[in-house]
Amino acid sequence: MKYIFLSVLLLSVQSLLAQSTKRPREYGIRIGVIPTGALNAITDVPGVRVGQVTLQQGQHIRTGVTAILPHTDNLFQQKAPAAIYLGNGFGKLTGYSQVEELGTLETPIILTNTLSVPTAADAVIDYTLSQTGNAQVRSLNPVVGETNDGGLNDIRGRHVTKQHVLDAIKQAKTGPVEEGNVGAGTGTVCFGFKGGIGTSSRKLPASLGGYTVGVLVQTNFGGVLQIAGVPIGVELGKFSYKEKLDGSCMMVVLTDAPLDARNLKRLAKRAFMGMGRTGGIASNGSGDYVIAVSTAYRIPHETKNSFDEVKLLRNDNTSPLFMAAIEATEEAIINSLFAAQTMKGNEGHQVEQLPIEKVVALMRKAGQIH
Repeated sequence: MKYIFLSVLLLSVQSLLAQSTKRPREYGIRIGVIPTGALNAITDVPGVRVGQVTLQQGQHIRTGVTAILPHTDNLFQQKAPAAIYLGNGFGKLTGYSQVEELGTLETPIILTNTLSVPTAADAVIDYTLSQTGNAQVRSLNPVVGETNDGGLNDIRGRHVTKQHVLDAIKQAKTGPVEEGNVGAGTGTVCFGFKGGIGTSSRKLPASLGGYTVGVLVQTNFGGVLQIAGVPIGVELGKFSYKEKLDGSCMMVVLTDAPLDARNLKRLAKRAFMGMGRTGGIASNGSGDYVIAVSTAYRIPHETKNSFDEVKLLRNDNTSPLFMAAIEATEEAIINSLFAAQTMKGNEGHQVEQLPIEKVVALMRKAGQIH
């Protein structure tokens, strides 16, 4: 009981720390030019929900699960248009080929650690088969992404269970999204500093359609960190080439703009450009994927109609969305770094958080804080 109490207390303290950290915008750092949504989160897209389960137990377990649900209905019966862009394929993204082929998403999107992908996929199958209306389902396509948290986490122990995944789905909600050392970002490392979950959004003006683009990232990659164009990694003396900084990044892009799979893939490519703007290099050992989904319409699993009749945004009107995806991805990654806290984990391995005060001073010196 004493151990359980201390574990709960530790989690509570860490959660409070994560919630008390300032986001870059609170320091006066502005990334991009398009206004954010009200929460500056993926949940600014109406109907989108996020659920997270964080596992921090003893000295060795530092991992978790993040679930993203595009809408509140039965996703298998009411599929969402979707696309996946593969930036660098050293990853284990389950469900890629069917989304690529059919252009639809039929399950929640799950993010976790590399060796827990099969467990998460099994849990998503359980969840979907148990839903009302799915009694006759005999084939489904769980979408599960990952990054490798094996530095801070005892990844070989495979501590994520199906129940953890089901809990993340069950707990999914609208509203603010916790960032940093939570969910699938609990044990991740980014640019040599503590990484984690980050999110951001952009809201286009009515003259450009009024659409929202929201992004959630799981950051666990290397490169040369830049914030709003300022070479922070160089100034701090911590960057790839000088030392080995490797890993992956999962990016999830949601929008209420009426896009089909073709234009969603184009949108996903721009998110990868946002990662590049932070200094990410998509190294050899990096599994970098973007999953893009539209919530503007549903694609019914069964219908008597032989034709889909959907109004889609024209190619000529997509550029503002592309820009929004770039900016929101860039900011989501930086938000993950600002929210993450120093963590000690498996085999005594410790990863320091981004030195915020030094970063703010560098940003001010560069004229990026006014």
